[in-house]
Amino acid sequence: MAVTILAIESSCDDTSAAVVRDGHILSNLIAGQDIHMSYGGVVPELASRAHQANIVPVVDQALRRAGTDVEEIDAVAFTRGPGLLGSLLVGTSFAKGFALARDIPLIDVNHLQAHALVHFIPEKDGMTRLPEFPFLCLIVSGGHTRLIVMKNHLDMETIGNTIDDAAGEAFDKCGKLMDLLYPAGPLIDKLASRGNSKAFSFAKPKVKDLDFSFSGLKTSFLYFLNDKLKDDPRFIEKNRADLCASLQETIVSMLISKLIKASQLTGIKEIGIAGGVSANSGLRNGLALEAEKRGWNLFIPPLSYTTDNAAMIGIAAYYKYLRGEFTGQDVAPQARY
Repeated sequence: MAVTILAIESSCDDTSAAVVRDGHILSNLIAGQDIHMSYGGVVPELASRAHQANIVPVVDQALRRAGTDVEEIDAVAFTRGPGLLGSLLVGTSFAKGFALARDIPLIDVNHLQAHALVHFIPEKDGMTRLPEFPFLCLIVSGGHTRLIVMKNHLDMETIGNTIDDAAGEAFDKCGKLMDLLYPAGPLIDKLASRGNSKAFSFAKPKVKDLDFSFSGLKTSFLYFLNDKLKDDPRFIEKNRADLCASLQETIVSMLISKLIKASQLTGIKEIGIAGGVSANSGLRNGLALEAEKRGWNLFIPPLSYTTDNAAMIGIAAYYKYLRGEFTGQDVAPQARY
């Protein structure tokens, strides 16, 4: 008998709902929040309020596009964490209410584990290429930069993490210094295609083992711009493309070098990336070159699955459903889950 799951994602500023049947995505709706653009970053209180306004219509549209009735839902899944607590509370509360009203199982999902599992979502044409275990995945976004080893669908081990800022945050904060709108990552990627990646050099913090650090890079970028602006107030305007290309090259090289090291230490050649920054063309192209050179079996997610989305929550929940891993109505979201 088919298993149909309603999945909810609300960890940050995207409200998303998906309907998943036997691991296949029937619908995946996302409502963004443009209000944060004028603040240069996500404002937690505004994010939670927007989730409250968005969640009912998003779920309604997800069910409609999937051609699924409420009575057909066998379980409801939600992001328990990590994320912004206020945002998580909205998704958790909705999922608990839905499950209670329908008397169906409730499934809590780890947001980071779900990002890695996008590589196990079947394609509609049935030609899906799936990773084998163990699977080494770099999860890189505005809030996370982490190297994990997936031993199976639900067994995740972190082997590297950022000790301060995430790579996506470095993109956004440095973009703000160049007067780029939030989120700056996609704009930097676009401008970088027209610039010289060797034009400028910035500090690459040296961190032991497989951990990351990006705070030093942000400081280096700030001081560099301050020095240049003293001599030429229009320095950024004149060199924005080269600045973006050089910054992107620096961040991408830091990410790839750690991934190479992780592959060498673990002996794993099943390699993937996930998260918002996995949409970056510099990272995708750089990894493709390394994969060819090192014999990696590389997995890069479709752009639609790089941002926070409920489809990834649904696929993680599907594997938990098969193992009977449900949670109770007393479950609470955890910002550092």
